Amino acid sequence: MYLGIEIGGTKLQLGLGAGAGQLQGLWRETVDPASGPDGIRRQITRAVPELLARAGLERSLIDGIGIGFGGPVDDETQHVIKSHQIDGWDDFPLAQWIADIVGRPAVLGNDADVAGLAEALFGAGQGLSPVFYITIGSGIGGGLIVDGAIYRGQGRGGAEIGHLRMPVKSADGLTWFPLEELASGWAIGRQAAAAGLTISSSCTAETVASLAQQGDPRALALLHDVCSHLAEAICHVIVFLCPRRIVIGGGVSLMGESIFFQPLRALVADRVFRPFAGMVEIVPAHLGEEVVVHGALALARQRFHG
Repeated sequence: MYLGIEIGGTKLQLGLGAGAGQLQGLWRETVDPASGPDGIRRQITRAVPELLARAGLERSLIDGIGIGFGGPVDDETQHVIKSHQIDGWDDFPLAQWIADIVGRPAVLGNDADVAGLAEALFGAGQGLSPVFYITIGSGIGGGLIVDGAIYRGQGRGGAEIGHLRMPVKSADGLTWFPLEELASGWAIGRQAAAAGLTISSSCTAETVASLAQQGDPRALALLHDVCSHLAEAICHVIVFLCPRRIVIGGGVSLMGESIFFQPLRALVADRVFRPFAGMVEIVPAHLGEEVVVHGALALARQRFHG
């Protein structure tokens, strides 16, 4: 039995399972960014005994802990490098801290990487390799899974598609922005506010999706720009890696086929490196809100099994 932990910019989740795609217990709360890492660590300290008590499980039966953290991490030191959403995590020894709290060994991974691992093993990429995973939520993250293992480059990550720099035309010429500043949920909400797209004073990605489904031309134009940036980034992924499947998860992917996936696929098909045309499927993720927990459990199983 393993313990899986997701630490994100908006939520904290802990789950129990064998790392084989099923959960035997789940604990979830939102996080308060203003409380910083100390507040999240207090939540974890409280959550572990609560989850174990619900499951009727002794700590001694936990074989290991997997952690999916919302930011870059260092494989060698098992420290957080930084969080792009909550200040104060820089160089924190997260794996050791959780190991000390629970009394069991822990392994640390990036949340998009472990989510990609889960989708490759149990979800939309099952049975395929390579699988490239993209999460589009408050930020944009990526993970490359090859033969059921996370590709981590030199040990500080890889596949960071959200930090590809994309050109945007302006009166002064081209300006370059990271992809997640153009196509993440927060970016879509910011662009919606600038365009005056509101429902009940709300300017979010959900607002844009709702208006687009009603045929609002401004919302559809905004989403076309978002999909255009994403398609450009995906074409870079395809020309470098040519994965068997690209799996897209996160809140923005829930906009669905008609206003998100179909336009995105069409743009990719139009721009992709022609020898690779038609080779890479682009599909929605299957594992839902618990995907990072599933991946953290699978990471723990890979590290500590047997």
